[in-house]
Amino acid sequence: MPAFSRFRQASPSRPDRDRPPLERVVVLIPTYNERENLPLIAARIRAAVPECDVLVLEDNSPDGTGEVADRLAAEDPKIQVLHRAGKEGLGKAYLAGFEWALERGYDAVVEIDADGSHRPEHLPALLAAAENADVVIGSRWVPGGSVVNWPAHRKALSVYGNLYISVLLGMPVRDATAGFRVYRTEALRAMGLERVESHGYCFQTDLTWKAVKAGLRIVEVPIMFVEREIGDSKMSGDIFRESLLNVTSWGVKYRAEQARSWLRRTSHPASASASGDPAGPRRRRGRRGRWQSLDG
Repeated sequence: MPAFSRFRQASPSRPDRDRPPLERVVVLIPTYNERENLPLIAARIRAAVPECDVLVLEDNSPDGTGEVADRLAAEDPKIQVLHRAGKEGLGKAYLAGFEWALERGYDAVVEIDADGSHRPEHLPALLAAAENADVVIGSRWVPGGSVVNWPAHRKALSVYGNLYISVLLGMPVRDATAGFRVYRTEALRAMGLERVESHGYCFQTDLTWKAVKAGLRIVEVPIMFVEREIGDSKMSGDIFRESLLNVTSWGVKYRAEQARSWLRRTSHPASASASGDPAGPRRRRGRRGRWQSLDG
């Protein structure tokens, strides 16, 4: 997305103790046909973190969600609405929200689903973790995390999907597909958002991979994920196939580059010392993200 090029900067690489406080935070809620859920989730967010602003990313829902969002905004100055032309995928909705927040000088953004599956009551813990991290993931698959009302096949799909991602991409993150997150805005600037390749649910994995490659500090906080009670799930076979194809493509490229790097090192072991680089090939492999799990 070209608009993000003007927001980019070098990777922050801040010592943990030097991260600035999060004074302005906006919670992003993407909506499409969430007329019944939106007032409920908005009220819970405002109760859990009353100091935070809320931005509804409304994709021109045919069920009237946009009108509900406008009514909530009229009643509460902490709630605003970004009306979009139509449904273009979760990723594009969040990218629009990121750009909105960056333009207005927010310190952090929160991703949360409108359907109640992400419990706003976890937000204080996620924001507390963000005081010492660049990216915070509300994780179902670290100790203390859980899912409620999921059928066995859905749980298996998520667990083994995350295992596949971790093995193929070499990421220590246990819930790379999670959609309940906090990003410092300076981290977003470092991640190269204009190069985001996914706009469906694979968007979350894409951003996790970019955060790891940018050398950002990622912390996972255990949460309870609750399957929606109102409305229909937007998970589909097409979403799963997009994720599988994209992750496989990234993984093949990553492992191929690893192999090429290994061949260069074994074929020319003296090249690093000859160039005057005492760190040798390790320095040229680039930054890798730092990961931590906060067990519940």
